[in-house]
Amino acid sequence: MVNKSKKETIRVVLVDDQTMIRQGLGYVIKMQKDMEVIGEASNGEEAVKLIGEVIPDVVLMDVQMPNMSGIDATREITRLHPSIKVLILTTFDTYDYIVDGIRAGAIGYMLKDSDSQDMLDLIRRAHQGEALFYTATAAKALAEVLQFQQKNHSPASHSDSDTDSVLPPLVMLDQLTDREQDVLEQLSYGKRNDQIAQHLLISEGTVKTHIHRILQKMGVEDRTQAVAKAIRYKIVK
Repeated sequence: MVNKSKKETIRVVLVDDQTMIRQGLGYVIKMQKDMEVIGEASNGEEAVKLIGEVIPDVVLMDVQMPNMSGIDATREITRLHPSIKVLILTTFDTYDYIVDGIRAGAIGYMLKDSDSQDMLDLIRRAHQGEALFYTATAAKALAEVLQFQQKNHSPASHSDSDTDSVLPPLVMLDQLTDREQDVLEQLSYGKRNDQIAQHLLISEGTVKTHIHRILQKMGVEDRTQAVAKAIRYKIVK
């Protein structure tokens, strides 16, 4: 029974250059029966090293830090450990930060002055495989990133200097059916199965079937990885 409980605990790493912020977040998280803080880092460089050692489930990542920014750290962490969910937690509701965070592989964005219950909800839902962007600016940025990537999906639109051009494609758009592309797009907006079903006028069972096929075709384990790779490899329609 003890081992089962430990396995189900959400393991969290806190990354912020302000000690008081880490202490405050840590206090709230440690009060939860289903979460534990397994490490802290004060900059991106420390975070990359620590996360490679402890392999958490979720990372709460600040943006502005010395040595290595949260965006650069997120990019490195998601490259090395694609199953880890990185959530941007910052004081800045800034368009550029959000876009950079999304492109780096973050699957959530929240302001530090948000309610603590919203933060806990963000952690739990991200751990379950949802992509969540809690501010109006974040929602707008995500929509525009997806629109831009749709317009620039053609390989000819990428220059040789583009870092993504050296990455092997995981799945091409023509491997997904139109309905699977629709479902993947809704997943990228953080929609639950019931919301996707309502939006697309299909049953939840059908949504689950589409998601299962999407995960198989993309070679990923959960919906978070599917969204992260869809954004990174520009395959979201």
